[in-house]
Amino acid sequence: MSLLQNIHCGKRQKPPRLLIYGSEGIGKSTLAASAPKPIFVPTEDGLDQITCDAFPLARSFPEVTSHLGALATEPHDYKTVALDSADWLERLVWDQVCKDFGVRNIEKADGGYGKGYVHALTYWRQIVDALRTLREERNMIVMILAHAKVETFIDPETSSFDRFSPRLHKLATALLCEWCDAILLATREMGAAKGEKSGGQRILRCTPSAVGVAKNRYGFPDVMPLTWNALYQGILGGPHAEARNG
Repeated sequence: MSLLQNIHCGKRQKPPRLLIYGSEGIGKSTLAASAPKPIFVPTEDGLDQITCDAFPLARSFPEVTSHLGALATEPHDYKTVALDSADWLERLVWDQVCKDFGVRNIEKADGGYGKGYVHALTYWRQIVDALRTLREERNMIVMILAHAKVETFIDPETSSFDRFSPRLHKLATALLCEWCDAILLATREMGAAKGEKSGGQRILRCTPSAVGVAKNRYGFPDVMPLTWNALYQGILGGPHAEARNG
């Protein structure tokens, strides 16, 4: 068969890959629990007050991959996988790297000089590959949840400023942000004058700004309510730009 016969024409309609990050208690897990038939893969203990299906708390990297592998190979009717959370998973990734090199601190792995974080990418790619399998072979929505941190962003065209970003090492952040279709900051609507809460409405910031890291391939507005219905309608109503295979 000619390779030209395998060329895909038109737009690809596949389940979304979402990374949603924000402060503790903002409603990330509640949002994921509102998605179609979700199953949580928890790496932190924080689902007690949410009605949802979840695997036992993963305390090691192999346990996480085991849970994802079960979703890939065993019969089930789940439609959404929620990884909660990426920053706690990163601790398990670092623990695995430390175990590989017989050290207690990732800064010391493979002689130091940041090599441990590079080795950690090997395990992050395993996670991405497992999530890709669930999306492409089991037709599951992928939701990766993470906490937020404040980082200093150096803009060569303007001055430096602080903004929110996922609470992950920069290499892991780059990998996940490239693969996901949308990076959304869960926060609260703020007053324009003094930064005071304006009614406390919880929102998703969907486009990059001085406030935080964000992107989307769906043509979302700059801001939308932090609800699954708003997110889903945005996915359905967007232009669905051609997804890149990450």
